Amino acid sequence: MPVNSFDDYPLSWKPDLSKMKGSKYAALAELLEDDIKSGKLKAGTKMPPQRELADFLDLNLSTISKAYKLCGQKGLLSASVGNGTYVASDAAAETVLLCGRENTHIIEMGAIVPSVSCNLMVKQYAERLMKRPDALQLFSYGAPGGTKRQCEAGAAWLGKSGFDTDREHIVLAAGGQNALTAVLGALWKAGGKIGTEEATYPGVKTAAKLFGIHLFPVRMSNLEITEEGIRYAIQNENIKGLYVIPDYQNPTAHIMSLETRKMIAKVAGEENLLVIEDGINNLLEENPLPPIAAFAPEQVIYLSSLSKTISPGLRTAFIHVPDRFHERLVTALYAMNIAISPLLATVSAALIEDGAADEIVAGRKKDIRERNMVVNQILQGFVSPGELTAPLRYVRLPEYFTGKSFEICAKQAGVEVYGAERFCVGNRIPEKAVRISVITPPSLEILTEGLHRLRALLK
Repeated sequence: MPVNSFDDYPLSWKPDLSKMKGSKYAALAELLEDDIKSGKLKAGTKMPPQRELADFLDLNLSTISKAYKLCGQKGLLSASVGNGTYVASDAAAETVLLCGRENTHIIEMGAIVPSVSCNLMVKQYAERLMKRPDALQLFSYGAPGGTKRQCEAGAAWLGKSGFDTDREHIVLAAGGQNALTAVLGALWKAGGKIGTEEATYPGVKTAAKLFGIHLFPVRMSNLEITEEGIRYAIQNENIKGLYVIPDYQNPTAHIMSLETRKMIAKVAGEENLLVIEDGINNLLEENPLPPIAAFAPEQVIYLSSLSKTISPGLRTAFIHVPDRFHERLVTALYAMNIAISPLLATVSAALIEDGAADEIVAGRKKDIRERNMVVNQILQGFVSPGELTAPLRYVRLPEYFTGKSFEICAKQAGVEVYGAERFCVGNRIPEKAVRISVITPPSLEILTEGLHRLRALLK
């Protein structure tokens, strides 16, 4: 029997174990997961201390610890030293962000998918390759990390960002998400910790959950990670890595300052911290700043994908990887893919070599500028002023909305947007905001209609 009486004790969670079967810790974890996903336990709720819950349920402390750990690995709980354990802010939020274009009644402004207009040149290059005498080889197995020619094209592509690397440090992957998942799987073990911005790309959260890796929100100021925050997370939370999106950060569209980039590089070198720098949006900027990798190439894995700048269907990403991690990353990519697609990788390399990629990027920027001018006009007062080539924007909401409630209302009005809850890390309170995609609606007219519907809700 419990040592203490909990009749009047305000435990935030008092599960009913009367129907519990099988392993106690697994059954308890299942009950906890059900209560979180059903909304019985709200995001941000502080969980009972493990000893108190063990006493209340008359279970061993180890049973409670295992149940909490299991739910933590699933991303349902967030724990920090000295602050206790909380229901994660995004525990009930959907983190798989897929485009719903098949639903013609919804204006898709949630998923970030470039329009198909620039794919004509990609199609022409693919057709040209099909006429080569060796075209059949494009449908065979390719090199796991890319051929020398493809890696040279990747080094040239990263060079456009102001980062000087070479083909020996380049590995190809089947798109940015594939690259990110391979990096996490190759270089972190279950239970490991990686620091992130307080709100970040849901794809890294999905990949981290897959491997049982914990993401920890690093303290920020003015939308940028602070040096004090990084050092605190290293010393107190034992983070071994840092994931950041310096250019058009997802979801805020913020561009990290040059000073912060240099600071992260400096701290990474001093603390032997491995930085995963996601540079997917870097080349959309008018005058892109040098990546963090340019200041600490041995401490940074730099990811650059063609999905937002050239064509999402090419599924080609270039990874700069320090020498000591090269073999492990190639092995992970082999385990995941066997090989990258020779057809897609060859098309990607040809576009870069011939300068066609630069032409496509210029076309993308022109289209995005026109779209952002419309966004600024219609959503004036709700979107922060930003660069005109940002593919996404962050919309601040009136006080009576949450991101989730506005997302529901917007969908009822025929527009898909994503609430801030989807991007939160840890147990921070989500902002009253939603992220919108500027580039996904297939035409300027459809984008304008979607923005007017959102404006009507905001008013």
